[in-house]
Amino acid sequence: MNISLSLAPIVSLIAGILILVVPRLLNYIVAVYLIVIGLIGLFGAGNLRL
Repeated sequence: MNISLSLAPIVSLIAGILILVVPRLLNYIVAVYLIVIGLIGLFGAGNLRL
């Protein structure tokens, strides 16, 4: 049995929980998420497989 774990759903889940717990974090979470997605888009995911 193979278990494949991708990064985006985990990050989204953690971000959602943090936003529910501390709504003021919304701006920071969105900013960090957009920066990370932008960097992955520019440099490629390459060997970033979990």
